[in-house]
Amino acid sequence: MAKSAISRCTYHVFLSFRGEDTRKSFTDHLYTALVHLGIQTFRDDEEIERGNNIKDEIEKAILHHSKISIVVFSKNYAASTWCLNELVMILEHKKSSKHIVLPVFYDVDPSQVKNQTGSYAEAFSQHEQNFESETNMVQRWRNALKEVADIGGMVLQDSWNRFSCDTN
Repeated sequence: MAKSAISRCTYHVFLSFRGEDTRKSFTDHLYTALVHLGIQTFRDDEEIERGNNIKDEIEKAILHHSKISIVVFSKNYAASTWCLNELVMILEHKKSSKHIVLPVFYDVDPSQVKNQTGSYAEAFSQHEQNFESETNMVQRWRNALKEVADIGGMVLQDSWNRFSCDTN
């Protein structure tokens, strides 16, 4: 049975990130390094064929076709409802399977993510205005950020040469 579950996985890694923050920098380099190492990696702009429903393809990649999710938290990650919905889906999948979640805090502190301070506070102030009738959804996003910030991850500050592993 375990063998069939492994064979169903198309990707070793699913990358979740805020495109405008890191697509042409850190995430692009991470993706290239993973692929160079032979690690099958899902990145939305590389794996979704034109004409396919983006939301459906991402959901399939997370829930059915990947073993690990690497979530790259950047300054504006929380401003994207798309990213926040992905994160909720990733963490729900983690609870119901052996899916592994690896957070990368790119030029943000894990405490900023967990406590939604700084740019994360600004993003949630906007979300609360935009989704005032959907407070459950906003609370799910907040809870997901708190949960993921407690997972040991990598903290990268300013440049790739200076990093530390955060074990919370």
